[in-house]
Amino acid sequence: MEKYSKQDQRLLAIWAADCAERVLPFFEKASSMDDRPRKAIEACRAWASTGVFKMADIRKASLAAHAAAREAKENNAACFAARAAGQAVATAHVPQHAFGAAYYALKIAADSADAEAEIARELDWQTRHLPKNLRQRWQDWQSKRLPKSLKPASD
Repeated sequence: MEKYSKQDQRLLAIWAADCAERVLPFFEKASSMDDRPRKAIEACRAWASTGVFKMADIRKASLAAHAAAREAKENNAACFAARAAGQAVATAHVPQHAFGAAYYALKIAADSADAEAEIARELDWQTRHLPKNLRQRWQDWQSKRLPKSLKPASD
């Protein structure tokens, strides 16, 4: 597994929380009374700002967001938004989970009427908001793990 500095891991967590928060309205519109994904994003941000890490808390927040995703499975966008939150908070444990948050945001874009344009916009936003020193790792992850359906048409 690739190594990241604690600072880079925190930067990835902030970015992952941003990616998840960007799509959170898809979940909250469908499940307005369920705050588990929002709490996962809050836990991610708390860890990134304080560095206080309790595996039980991180795991609980991540699993709760993923449980919310399972309960929202009839609504793809809501399900993917909750999964993005679960992946974001898991970045505190494994830095690469940040890319999972971005992946689920891309899956929402792929479900739109103009999927190709929405995917390109989302990838552009994600890349621009990731610190420059981490962009190559994101691009490497994309080339290895991102399905062709979620890659820009120029690839």
